[in-house]
Amino acid sequence: MTETETFETIRYTADVVVLTPGGDVLLIERDWPPFEGHWACAGGHVDPGETSRAAAARELAEETGVHVTADELRPIGVWDAPERDPRGRYVTVAYAAVVPVGTTITAGDDARTACWWPLDGLPVRLAFDHADILSAATAPTP
Repeated sequence: MTETETFETIRYTADVVVLTPGGDVLLIERDWPPFEGHWACAGGHVDPGETSRAAAARELAEETGVHVTADELRPIGVWDAPERDPRGRYVTVAYAAVVPVGTTITAGDDARTACWWPLDGLPVRLAFDHADILSAATAPTP
């Protein structure tokens, strides 16, 4: 490595799109910047020694009170655009889970509130690139 080369700090996160068979999606309202007051999928940092799938299940439980096992999470994809988060470089692995209609939710941890939204009536103010993640999670499978 030369003197002019630098390393970029990259943070590793996991997000979860939670859907019901009836076509609703679970979103949290963020309680602090960035995107305070915007709606987002549940998610957060992957802890040391933890897989992204385990982190996704943990963050979902912490932020919404919804419990799923890591095995119940279906991978959607990886989002790694350099500017996706104003705090710096964040790479997220996104997962999807399907839960029964009427699943009880309780906002916790990073969430101001948690709410079920119809897929055809999503809030305008979605945080980060979560509109893209939601689109990928709900796209028909080939």
